[in-house]
Amino acid sequence: MMIDHPILGPRDAGEFVYMGCASLINRPDWQAEDALQQFTDYGYQRDNPSGGHRELWFHEGGDRSWLVVTRDTVTHAITQVELARDVARREGRSK
Repeated sequence: MMIDHPILGPRDAGEFVYMGCASLINRPDWQAEDALQQFTDYGYQRDNPSGGHRELWFHEGGDRSWLVVTRDTVTHAITQVELARDVARREGRSK
């Protein structure tokens, strides 16, 4: 599988480590009244989708960047690759 890195271009998936669902970017508010329940769900509740899914990938064998990869879990076809920092900024999670 090839991942088209936004900065470095096409790279073999062997250079990357799958780190889970991209929803992990949206960490719970630690000061919320129900913070314990939110963090329990955040840490342990996972979907196992069939089809399109946004995932976090870490470029361990390269520039050590984090990517959000949109991939079909059935065919492994990748439809979009973005830097995780850009996704976090767009979603209001980082400055």
